[in-house]
Amino acid sequence: MNPRATWKAALPVRIAGLGSHLPSRVVTNDDLAQVLDTNDEWIRSRTGIRQRHYAAPEQATSDLAVEAGKAALADAGLGIEDITSIVVATTTPDHTVPGTAPLVAAKLGTEITAFDVNAACSGFLYALRVGTGLVATGDEAVLVIGAETLTRIIDPEDRNVAILFGDGAGAVVLVPDDAAAIGPFDLGADGSDPSMLWTESGGTRHPVDAAVLEARTQFMTMRGGDVYRNAVARMSASSQAVLDRAGLTIDDVDLFIGHQANIRILDAVGKRLGIPGDKVHITVDQHGNTSAASVPLALTDARDAGRLTTGDTVLLTAFGAGFTWGSTLLTWQPGSPGRAADHAAETAVDADEAVGTVEQDLAGGGETA
Repeated sequence: MNPRATWKAALPVRIAGLGSHLPSRVVTNDDLAQVLDTNDEWIRSRTGIRQRHYAAPEQATSDLAVEAGKAALADAGLGIEDITSIVVATTTPDHTVPGTAPLVAAKLGTEITAFDVNAACSGFLYALRVGTGLVATGDEAVLVIGAETLTRIIDPEDRNVAILFGDGAGAVVLVPDDAAAIGPFDLGADGSDPSMLWTESGGTRHPVDAAVLEARTQFMTMRGGDVYRNAVARMSASSQAVLDRAGLTIDDVDLFIGHQANIRILDAVGKRLGIPGDKVHITVDQHGNTSAASVPLALTDARDAGRLTTGDTVLLTAFGAGFTWGSTLLTWQPGSPGRAADHAAETAVDADEAVGTVEQDLAGGGETA
C-alpha cells in the first residue's frame, strides 16, 4: 500500500491570517547584467523573472521570518500569546544548530513549541501539513512560516543559478474552524539522486575545508533540465492526486498557486492539468524563486490582489530539492480567528502560572528533579 494514499481527509482548519516580508533591496535583471554574462531578455525569456529581493548583510532568515510572522498575527487579530506552536520551513537556517524556529519564537517573545522543517522548495507544504495536523489534534493556533535567504548559498558567479533566487518570507496562522477545510494532502520524496539540485558541501558528508572552498562546492548547484522534467511531472501528478482524493476535477479549482520557481514550469504544469491561465497566480516575475517562502508569499499576494473569495477552492503545489514535492487544497474561509481567541482568554491564567513556575526554577527558587 502506498502510505501517501492514506492522507485522504480534509481537516477542519482555517487560515486566519496571512503575512509576508520582502527585504527592501530589489535586484533587477539589469543589475545582474552588470556583473554576469546575461541580460534582461535572456533571463525573462527563460524564467519569467524580472527582479528579486536580497536580504541586507545584517539580516538572517529568522529576521525575515519574524516580520512575516508579525504580519500574519496582525492579520489574524491575534497576539503571540494566542499561538501554541511555531513551525518554520527553511533550507537556509541562521545556524546549523540551533534551529531557526526557536530563534523566531524568542524574537516574538514566547517559549512555545517551535521547530524547523527542511523540505527545500516544498517546505511550506510540508510545514502546512504538520501545522494543520497540530491544530486538528488540539493546538488552538499555529504559526507556520516559510522563510529563506537563498542569496547566501548561491554562487554569485554562476549565471545559471544566481539569476533565479531571491530572499523573503511568508506566513499563515492556522486555527480550528468546522466551516473550513485544508486538505487532502499529497507529499512525497525521492532522494535517489540528490545531486540534481543540492549544496554538495557544508554538511556532515563533506564539511567545508580548503579543497571545498577552492572547488566552490559550498554553493548550490543544479542540473536544470533534470529539475525541470521532474518538477513538471511531480507537481502535475501530485496536484491530480489531491483532486482525485477530494473527488474534484480541475474545473472545481478557483485558483492555482504553484511554487514560483520558473514561469516555464508553471505553464507546463498548468497545461498538463488543464488549468486556464486566468486561474494561475504568478509572482515569480517579482520575487524570483524564494524556495519555502514561495507559496505563502504568492498566497498572500493573491489575497491582497482580491483573487480570493469565501468558499473558493485553492490548489497549492510545490517541488524542491531532495527531490520533494507536495500539494493540497484549501477551502478559503477568511474571517475572525474563531475559538483561538476564545481559548486564549480561558488559558491565560494557567499560562501565567506555568511561566512563573519556570522562572522561579531558573532563578533557583524552585525544586529540580
